[in-house]
Amino acid sequence: MLELKGKSILITGGTGSLGKALTTHILSKYPDLRRLIIFSRDEQKQFQMAQEYPSDTYPQIRYFIGDVRDKERLVRAFQGVDYVIHAAAMKHVHIAEYNPDECIKTNIGGAENVVDACFKTKVERVVALSTDKACAPINLYGATKLTSDKLFIAANNIKGENPIRFSVVRYGNVMGSNGSVIPFFINKKKEENVLPITDPNMTRFNISLQGGVDMVMHALEHAWGGELFVPKIPSYKILDVANAIGPDCDKPVVGIRPGEKVHEEMITASDSFYTYDLGKYFTILPPTHKWSLEDYISNFNAKKVPYGFSYNSGDNDDWETVQTLRNLIKQHVDPNF
Repeated sequence: MLELKGKSILITGGTGSLGKALTTHILSKYPDLRRLIIFSRDEQKQFQMAQEYPSDTYPQIRYFIGDVRDKERLVRAFQGVDYVIHAAAMKHVHIAEYNPDECIKTNIGGAENVVDACFKTKVERVVALSTDKACAPINLYGATKLTSDKLFIAANNIKGENPIRFSVVRYGNVMGSNGSVIPFFINKKKEENVLPITDPNMTRFNISLQGGVDMVMHALEHAWGGELFVPKIPSYKILDVANAIGPDCDKPVVGIRPGEKVHEEMITASDSFYTYDLGKYFTILPPTHKWSLEDYISNFNAKKVPYGFSYNSGDNDDWETVQTLRNLIKQHVDPNF
């Protein structure tokens, strides 16, 4: 297990769904942690989070108001920090389409600032969160996150003698996260008894918040620098989600919103040249790296995927059913469901 005794961790976007799940996990598993810094720009969310994780009960925790667009603030926040988890982003596809400059400033400019701030301080390891929409992107959000991924991966090439390691984790829809389809459908059922379906054929990858947390911790512990980790997770059909939540609701087809795909992809056929199977995860290795590929393969028992391999939510071998979705919603989203 990762040794965090006496270490300091900072989470950008720490008041989001994953940031709070990481906070719960880290505080419970690593009581000897020196500091856990929640960095975000929303003072109301920080105020609310401080009620759940008060500093008198959790003396390790700190709340730091700041924006990843502000490099000077990041440099100040990173003083004495060992590990950075970069979760801050604008993530709503349709909002990014309507406000492209704001999305670029946060998702790309923010990523550049995090990298630069890490080089200006003594951060040892960085894990940046990606998204399935960054793979062969057709919307601005996905394009900005792909650019962010490239920035973090390439940072390993310009670090010189600095021992810092940058890596990326990419996964699909987080079950029950803020703004995701399941809480949206639950609210629509309560309010209108109508569940709008964008496309009856639509599929998505599905991961729990804990699954996302486990990936981040895996990358913090095991990354050699430059990897992009992808989990092996099930898919679901949007109609199965609707039938799990509101079998008797009206389900009008409203059409795909700007920038949406029918199916999501996390590894393209073009990525297959650099993709290895690690068992629980795939990893897309960087084309250039400062470590031995042979040693990496031996250390992780990594197996090269076949030429032309791709990982698509519509072609997945592992599927959630209506019943398994109901069970997961009760377990991860709403115990009273």
